[in-house]
Amino acid sequence: MPVRFALPLALAGLIAGCVPMATADVPVATTNLVRSDGTAAGTVRVFSEPTGVVLRIDAAGLPPGLHGVHVHAVGRCDAPAFTTAGPHWNPTNRQHGHRNPAGPHLGDLGNLGIGANGRLIAGLLIPGARVAAPGYGSGPLLRDGDGAALVIHAGADDQRTDPSGNSGDRIACAVL
Repeated sequence: MPVRFALPLALAGLIAGCVPMATADVPVATTNLVRSDGTAAGTVRVFSEPTGVVLRIDAAGLPPGLHGVHVHAVGRCDAPAFTTAGPHWNPTNRQHGHRNPAGPHLGDLGNLGIGANGRLIAGLLIPGARVAAPGYGSGPLLRDGDGAALVIHAGADDQRTDPSGNSGDRIACAVL
């Protein structure tokens, strides 16, 4: 190989070796999703990404249909009603719903469809949020002093009605 090609190829190899690799697909936390009767329904894995927090839900035995899904402001899931999870996570003081001109809460994650077999596998992004400090970005902390919880509701979220979208009872919960 002529010398004029050897040096550029050597430099290319050296530079390629310095390219940062993507972080491994390793969750920051894995938590149990529980039904209102206290039995396990599955897991929620929490990932810290440059674009926000990603929640990956893997659950079974849930009622089929559309269900509102929200991050709630307190990291407690006391069955049967899960009211200890508090209101929706709303660090930006917005109103509820993606169809609300004054919304949405950061905790408004929309509706998820659960199949006839009761199975739910989903990935949800909370844009701009951070799991904890230090972390990616400068957005609101999901794990603040009292934590947060993921809640699946009995019915669909209307995406408009403040403060909760008329999505009904809380049927499953996971402390994040």
